Amino acid sequence: MIENTMKAWHRLVETKDAAGLDAILADDVVFHSPIVHTPQAGKPITTLYLTAALHVLNNQTFRYVREVVSGHQAVLEFMTEIEGITVNGVDMIAWGADGRITDFKVMVRPLKAINLIHRMMGEMLQSMRKS
Repeated sequence: MIENTMKAWHRLVETKDAAGLDAILADDVVFHSPIVHTPQAGKPITTLYLTAALHVLNNQTFRYVREVVSGHQAVLEFMTEIEGITVNGVDMIAWGADGRITDFKVMVRPLKAINLIHRMMGEMLQSMRKS
């Protein structure tokens, strides 16, 4: 059981350790992408998307600027800069009694950032699938 889901998530983001996702994601986790219109269900696809996001979004400028936690849910607002574009977004995370994440939703603004992330995530996912 995960003692503190948010501590585990922040540690994973700080270390960029995608291998740590296995321990914090529920098997039936659902991922909601700002790009893909249908929810992505299951640990394998969620792991794939979050691993790609760790590479695309989590650069030296990435930081969480606000965090609201209530019960088994959290909303974390983030900022980062990619190719000169300021990206502002939120991670909406829910977890079960065992501390494993059951739902992960990412929302991003502005449109320029969404278009950039769409391109970069597509390229990253394609290269990850090849290897």
